Amino acid sequence: MRTAASGDARACADVKLSGALPVPPAGMSVRQDVSIGPDCAPVLGPARLVAKAGPAATAQAAPAAAPADRQVRSWSEMYDCCNIRMTGLYTTSSWSSDGTVVTTSATDATQQWNREPWNAGWSLKSSAKSADCVANCAVSTNVANASFTYKGIFDPTGNVYANTHRSTVALKADGTASCTFEVDLKNTFVGWNWQRGCE
Repeated sequence: MRTAASGDARACADVKLSGALPVPPAGMSVRQDVSIGPDCAPVLGPARLVAKAGPAATAQAAPAAAPADRQVRSWSEMYDCCNIRMTGLYTTSSWSSDGTVVTTSATDATQQWNREPWNAGWSLKSSAKSADCVANCAVSTNVANASFTYKGIFDPTGNVYANTHRSTVALKADGTASCTFEVDLKNTFVGWNWQRGCE
């Protein structure tokens, strides 16, 4: 990482963030915030285990279609220093297992981004998802990618800012799972905040 502009200690270039979270017990959510510190290094907040709220919690409490059915959601969001969400990548994975293999699995990925008036702001450049195995495997590893560009009031050229999110969810035969996250930031500022979570 390096300072983006000479003499501007609050700007950082080529920032790469990564981390992992375990999938919490049913009805719970694990969340973590990572902010860009004064030296352009990430400052990790604590991983917080909280109860899910709202319709998702009610759905989680309902009986599953079968005892082995599982579902996990992950999110990776970049916020600016004013707490405006710039870009986000979200996955929802479901899988069934018999304790020995993952019998079936599927993952959906969605993206969100902040627009400004006059057809400006963040845009989705590309997105993709893949899985190394979706049936009869010990682990189903699912990867989602989303690349975003920015052209707007803070950069009319469209060449300064770009965010790339990568989320990996490993679905296991024993019914457990894990979430791994990566974000590459072309240019960023001290105070930008990455929020990631798994539930």
